[in-house]
Amino acid sequence: MTPIPVILDCDPGHDDAFALLLAAAHPAVDLLAITTVAGNAPVGKTALNARRVCTVAGIGGVPVAAGLARPLHGAGITAPEIHGASGLDGPGFGEPAVPLDPRDAITLIRETLLGHPGPVTLVPTGPLSNIAAFLLAHPELAAERVDRIVLMGGSTGRGNRTPAAEFNIAADPEAADIVFSSGLDVTMIGLNVSHQVPASAEVLTRLRALGTPLAEVCADLLTFYGAAYREVFGLAAPPLHDPLTVAHLVAPGLVSTVPAAVAVELTGTHTRGATVVDLDGVTGRPANARVGTGVDAAAFWDLIVDAVRTLGARGPLTG
Repeated sequence: MTPIPVILDCDPGHDDAFALLLAAAHPAVDLLAITTVAGNAPVGKTALNARRVCTVAGIGGVPVAAGLARPLHGAGITAPEIHGASGLDGPGFGEPAVPLDPRDAITLIRETLLGHPGPVTLVPTGPLSNIAAFLLAHPELAAERVDRIVLMGGSTGRGNRTPAAEFNIAADPEAADIVFSSGLDVTMIGLNVSHQVPASAEVLTRLRALGTPLAEVCADLLTFYGAAYREVFGLAAPPLHDPLTVAHLVAPGLVSTVPAAVAVELTGTHTRGATVVDLDGVTGRPANARVGTGVDAAAFWDLIVDAVRTLGARGPLTG
């Protein structure tokens, strides 16, 4: 099987970190580049966090570039109540051995697509600001060189930033609208799926049993993340949203999807940022996305634990 070429656009963030680990570890993915965006934390911190994760996981040779510091319109939002002041609180991180690429995220995406012999899959796990900016700047290149977009964001039901809106979409609704209106092959994996994969105490036990420094970092990440989710949302275990995008790529069928028309609410007083998903076809609008509805949770966690095992055996990068 030829690995799937992927650009991961993220805002680390605890769950983004696990998406990065799975993308780097799984043989079905060829991780070409990592771009970061403002979201869970300001963009300077998300870029630093991506470099920190790459360092502790021994992920070298993959360029990491910082992208947009704010949404396409309006002021940005962050989530320190969930991810801490650094965006990746919990473990102690030293200085990263992985450098920051001098290119901006949009340039890195463009040059990566031009330099790869075939179409590339974009996997955004944060606000869609970078992806929308790229689509606006290079529509012909996107049409020719983007195979598909598999994103974490939205929901078929309730939100988590507001009662109606999930964080990634609420952070930049205009960008999300551009992506869903692009005519590209889009898959949306939202809260209705990610809440089916809580990081339980059993998961932490499995990770710590691996006995590597990386496994301890991962367990510490989930311990902090879980405490934040209990404090803010009253959940016994936190949903691990972002790695579901990569899991969907490497294990087709693990996440079940259905075609549906998805619209992003841009103006509602109480619903701005909501993803309005027409699961029953009542609007008559054609489907513009495949929407996640379910997941094999046991298989998902096996993928995560295996990724941590694989990367942990390599050891961290040193400066």
